[in-house]
Amino acid sequence: MTPLIVLVGPPGSGKSTVGALLAARLGCAYRDTDADIVARAGKPIADIFVDEGEPHFRELERQAVREAVAGHPGVLALGGGAIMDDGTRALLAGLPVVFLDVELADAVRRVGLDAPRPLLAVNPRRRWRELMEQRRPLYTEVSRAVVATDGRTPEDVAQAVLDALELKPA
Repeated sequence: MTPLIVLVGPPGSGKSTVGALLAARLGCAYRDTDADIVARAGKPIADIFVDEGEPHFRELERQAVREAVAGHPGVLALGGGAIMDDGTRALLAGLPVVFLDVELADAVRRVGLDAPRPLLAVNPRRRWRELMEQRRPLYTEVSRAVVATDGRTPEDVAQAVLDALELKPA
């Protein structure tokens, strides 16, 4: 039992919104590994970073991704940094992964870079660019398709994902 679709991308790319739309169109469940981590830890991700540090969060993330990839037959969205882990990238090999690509201006408009995102706390625009320089090649490496989200509605992005994977709605 593996996911029908796995969405990867940076904050503001639309993984949560598009993932929910895709699940509704395909008649399946939607799951977000960040939500799994929050539920398991009993606190927001920003608090995990502050209280236990990024290495602890990344271990929780590895566990959440491993469990979701092994047991979720629907649409799965991964946290923006999940692909930084070699083991996670290996788990995604052969799966229908789609990279939702977004430019900084759209990401800022969608989520605002003042939201509680621990890795973007200081100089968020510069940090977002730095993260994308590190992550873009990895997002591309694990993905079967790349869908640009700039200037598109979530509905248009969802349709582009279905088209890219050649999936038909339920």
